[in-house]
Amino acid sequence: MPDMTAGAVIWSDGFEAYRWAREHPMNPVRLVLTMSLASSLGVLDGIDPVPPLAIDDTSLTVVHTQHYIDAVRAVGGPDGGSNRSLYEQVYGLGDMDNPIFPGMHEAARMLVGGSIAAAEAIASGRVRRAVNIGGGMHHAMASRAAGFCVYNDCAIAIDWLLDHGFDRIAYIDIDAHHGDGVERAFTNDPRVLTVSLHQHPATLWPGTGWPTEVGGADAAGSAANVALMPGIVDSLWLRAFHAVVPSLIREFKPQIIVSQCGADSHSADPLTDLSLTVDGQRAAILAMRDLADRYCEGRWLAVGGGGYGVVNVVPRIWTHLIAAALGRDIDPTRVIGEAWMADAHRIAATVAPEYTAEPIGVMGDGGSVDFTPWDGNAGADPPTGVDERAFRQTDRTILATRRAVFPLHGLDPEDPRD
Repeated sequence: MPDMTAGAVIWSDGFEAYRWAREHPMNPVRLVLTMSLASSLGVLDGIDPVPPLAIDDTSLTVVHTQHYIDAVRAVGGPDGGSNRSLYEQVYGLGDMDNPIFPGMHEAARMLVGGSIAAAEAIASGRVRRAVNIGGGMHHAMASRAAGFCVYNDCAIAIDWLLDHGFDRIAYIDIDAHHGDGVERAFTNDPRVLTVSLHQHPATLWPGTGWPTEVGGADAAGSAANVALMPGIVDSLWLRAFHAVVPSLIREFKPQIIVSQCGADSHSADPLTDLSLTVDGQRAAILAMRDLADRYCEGRWLAVGGGGYGVVNVVPRIWTHLIAAALGRDIDPTRVIGEAWMADAHRIAATVAPEYTAEPIGVMGDGGSVDFTPWDGNAGADPPTGVDERAFRQTDRTILATRRAVFPLHGLDPEDPRD
């Protein structure tokens, strides 16, 4: 029997080529620092990273149109300066979010190759878990770049799994932004359940992900959206997660869970307004791994995503993610070595100052991940120390999502046992 205990970590130095500009929020420094932090803590001891698969454009066309792929290749090529206004208007290439950079097509395609490599490692039976921190480009649409995302590696990896023996896949997205591109790709496919927990669409781009978005006419209930108010803290975020996600996963019975683990729900993220700590995000990561262990025989594919505290936040959260995939969990009180801290200081000088808060010397923020489970009692008093208004808002969010999607799965939206 194959060894199913170890996980796979997908990595290539080529991921650094997905680099927009010094002033751009998404800087691949966050990936380099994550791998160096994981290595410094011994998380990667004895692990040989798996390189991305060398894919061709055919792998992209399962989600993206050929004319869009051709545009991405052209705009990042030596003659990309011509017709830039057309590329921006039609394909979203060249605006402030998605500025053109040399080799854009090849760099974005490599991220996709990473997520397909993770899918292949699990589908082959070599590992139960695989993580590609370079992936998570969940906003990319069939014919348009969006939100720093050129090619949608999440959707392409899910499509690959559907073609390789899987017919029930659950996608859980904990990025602060709605996982709109993945939801849209499978909106009419009942084989894929997409669940997104994100900042309320009235308060954050892309303005989608309302509780009433439950999938297309051919797959009603295939999408679930938990729209969380700005300022939500660990205990309330986890209350919402556990009030919605486990019941849907239990009822859907997926064969594998794909998780987009954007790190921009952190309180220090410069682009969002949620207030999670590293400890809260680590708890969410472990909860998704536990769901995979319980319902999917451990099969769990995790990718990165957003996260713009590129020095002080993302490396810690995604080191916890890698550790979780490898079964080498790290205590949040673990001290980070001085050598890595010095390296982080040095690298921070290459990144725009607004994304480089002071590195933190331990693997957690001291956040509390205790939460009160949702019990269906709309009039319940909040626990001691929890803001009453935020507590009520969170429960309204929970009920809105449950009422919209639970009946479509035969679940009772008012019953906490569901």
